[in-house]
Amino acid sequence: MLIGRVVGEVWATVKDEKLEGARFMIVQQVDPQYRPQSAFVVAVDSLNAGPGDIVLVAQGSSARQTKATQSRPVDAVIMAVVDRVDVWPADALDRDYEQRRRRIDDLLAQQPES
Repeated sequence: MLIGRVVGEVWATVKDEKLEGARFMIVQQVDPQYRPQSAFVVAVDSLNAGPGDIVLVAQGSSARQTKATQSRPVDAVIMAVVDRVDVWPADALDRDYEQRRRRIDDLLAQQPES
């Protein structure tokens, strides 16, 4: 999956019959702080997302798992509108990891030898 911002729409009046009724949105990938990245994807909109919305896009075979895209020739689908993204500071992650590692080391040290 990727996080992106809806930046445009693709109109195609002539298309495969399995895509009739599908809405194609241009989604620009963003980082967790919503800064634009260079990657873009055209995704079928299964939620009626709007311009500027931050969305989650599923790609590949997962893109064909929504009600709107099942059994359709789709490689990307907007499957969630993002309310919020929380990113934890690296030092907090490192601290938490070290605490968990020490706890596991202690538990392993208490295991009887086999």
